[in-house]
Amino acid sequence: MANLSDYAEKLLLDWLMTAGAATRPTTWHLALYTAAPNDAGGGTVVSGAGYARQPISFAAASSPGGTMVSSNAQTFEAAASWGTVTHFAIFDASSGGNMLWHGALTNSRTVGSGDRLIFDAGAITLTMA
Repeated sequence: MANLSDYAEKLLLDWLMTAGAATRPTTWHLALYTAAPNDAGGGTVVSGAGYARQPISFAAASSPGGTMVSSNAQTFEAAASWGTVTHFAIFDASSGGNMLWHGALTNSRTVGSGDRLIFDAGAITLTMA
């Protein structure tokens, strides 16, 4: 389903279709990758050289259509080269935690020492399809 992780798919199905309790995340963080993650995880996350996941929030989903967009900006600052950033993921924690969503950037970006990678509010769009 869309680019939801296996973890998020189970969480959504449990919440929608069973009487069991599903614990909803209360924080979301944007992570950057140099190799694609998939529904089960994997990929190569950027690490070191000043990298840290950035908090992200979302406006309510559109209806009908099931699309939502980020409502705040994220700024990443590289203290050294990160290589070419190609993908992103959204996690429920600033480190560790569970991947909820993943996708490819529209345009990959080579990030060198001293570069800033900025995602404006509205730059991240999530769609249920």
